[in-house]
Amino acid sequence: MPPRKTDGPEPGRAPYFVRPEGRSRNAPKTRKPAPAHPAGPPGGASGPRPTAPRTRPATGAARLTGRGGVLVIALFSVTGTVIAHVAALPAAPGVAFTLACLLTVSLVRPGDLLSLSVSPPIAFFVAVVATESVLALGNEGFARVLLLALASRLAQVAPWLFLGTALVLVIGVFRGLPGNLRDLGDELNGRK
Repeated sequence: MPPRKTDGPEPGRAPYFVRPEGRSRNAPKTRKPAPAHPAGPPGGASGPRPTAPRTRPATGAARLTGRGGVLVIALFSVTGTVIAHVAALPAAPGVAFTLACLLTVSLVRPGDLLSLSVSPPIAFFVAVVATESVLALGNEGFARVLLLALASRLAQVAPWLFLGTALVLVIGVFRGLPGNLRDLGDELNGRK
């Protein structure tokens, strides 16, 4: 067994197995000079140096998260279902769902497009079940009233559900959905 080296690296240098940040094996080993800092803040007071406040890059538009987009779809669906029940407008939930889909796919962050693309029908179903359950309270035969209301509501809104979901997928493709699918595949296969 070879003798073990007991002394450490040269002063000011990292051990041989630690690479400085941003360097690979083949990178030139030039060092940048350290920026000159004054000995302390003005007035001689010691303490931490003030740092510049962090600001987010201006994107020009507010961005929703994927969860926020699903919540918007659910809220629009609840509102549309209540309007349909109160005003006897059977297309109100479908129109509200389609508008919510257009709004959310336009405003959601590009990284959250994958989660948004699979969620609209589920969000609509949960919103309609919750709303119809509340509207069916107090009726005799709660389960029967709820099942009939759900069946008729879903039958009336089915074309709108297909339209809203298709719009989310088509617009999502143009906003970067295929890249999200590639990233997911890379993560699942251990390439990332």
